[in-house]
Amino acid sequence: MTDTQTRPMMPSVILETERLRLRAFVEADIDDVFRTYSDPAVQRWVPLPAPGVPYTREIAEHWCREAAPALRTSGDGQQWAAVERESGRLVGAFGLLRTQWPAMITEIGYAVSPWARGRGYATEAAVAVSRWAVDQGFQRVELKAAVGNTASRRVAVRAGFSPEGVERNAMPLHEGRTHLAVYSLLPADLL
Repeated sequence: MTDTQTRPMMPSVILETERLRLRAFVEADIDDVFRTYSDPAVQRWVPLPAPGVPYTREIAEHWCREAAPALRTSGDGQQWAAVERESGRLVGAFGLLRTQWPAMITEIGYAVSPWARGRGYATEAAVAVSRWAVDQGFQRVELKAAVGNTASRRVAVRAGFSPEGVERNAMPLHEGRTHLAVYSLLPADLL
């Protein structure tokens, strides 16, 4: 498939787990998205919008209103706001990105809100998203985390991903570059 060909659009779906509902981002999520992505712990490992550029409320607005939906409609991926089923409060953002349709490979990425850390939500949502991707026919779901991001690396293992190695000097951060630990989940891993 060339860049000029249309990539398949991911379906708009809601995923549910025991404690979470993963749905499209809505206007009401903007303030929590801003608080999540401007949190120093998230910014340490997720250099959004770009290394050295602070995350603003305007960026959160653009994400919820335009960027997240555009990723799905462009075929690049799918983004979900993970909310507690009971309270409806945002606990994080989870999504598929860098989708390679000809190879049926996609990558999972996520950030957990500061108020939701340590509750197992990241693993629960990562399992739901990765299993959904495999059910859609993807033959490989990748998860990449900065080697120093031990919390994210634990999520990968707990969600059933297998470690594969390290991509050296692979990602810019706000303060330099980092190696990425690479994990994968294949359909055969779920048999």
